[in-house]
Amino acid sequence: SPSLPEYFVVPSSLADQDLKLYSYSFIGRRMPLWSWNHPNGSALVRMANIKDVLQQRRIDQRICNAITRSHPLRSDVYKSDLDRCLPNIQEIQAAHIKLKQLCVNEPFEETEEKWLSSLENTHWLEYIR
Repeated sequence: SPSLPEYFVVPSSLADQDLKLYSYSFIGRRMPLWSWNHPNGSALVRMANIKDVLQQRRIDQRICNAITRSHPLRSDVYKSDLDRCLPNIQEIQAAHIKLKQLCVNEPFEETEEKWLSSLENTHWLEYIR
């Protein structure tokens, strides 16, 4: 994938030929990417969606098993679909524009309550939280 870095960490139990084969199953060939590691052994692995729904469970299970085997405590993988629970880049940009407009264009002399509700309506604080 042209959007992945030249070097990245993968679980040692996944063979190179498996990675090459699996890469075709991911949207944009964006294979799982180990992004962050905590001293307690927790890791954050980013993964694009798998194109073929029929193969999704098999590939997902194979990769999660490899991640579990690579974890120092052999902890199970916790998965979260961030597309469902996080705003997309367009929503973040729109919220930022609304925030800038509020800070530049809205006179603060108006009631604090109105300004705070306008701030809340930008969703900026929700997104950066």
